[in-house]
Amino acid sequence: QVQLVESGGGLVQAGGSLRLSCVASGSLFGISLKGWYRQAPGKQRESVALITSGGTTAYADSVKGRFTISRDNAKNTVYLQMNSLKPEDTAVYFCNHRIPTIGRDFWGQGTQVTVSS
Repeated sequence: QVQLVESGGGLVQAGGSLRLSCVASGSLFGISLKGWYRQAPGKQRESVALITSGGTTAYADSVKGRFTISRDNAKNTVYLQMNSLKPEDTAVYFCNHRIPTIGRDFWGQGTQVTVSS
């Protein structure tokens, strides 16, 4: 089993920055895709940023140029640096780790990000 714990959310004014962290523990063998998702009230959960075991990254169009996903393998931690935040970035942000070979997903409990205008 894998446990994911997010932190770093909060309230910030538009134009501000936040850095989210996701610490993983447990049996991490086979995990080759990690990412951040978000879900705003009344909307479906959407992918924000992904990073592969090889370091390749991908971003939603809405966050390109503003958000950066990174990782520290020694600390089993994935980060999401969010700059130039907008009110439409307000959502609960979830960390995800995936084992693609068996289609298994692990999720954190989520951290609230609120951007005021």
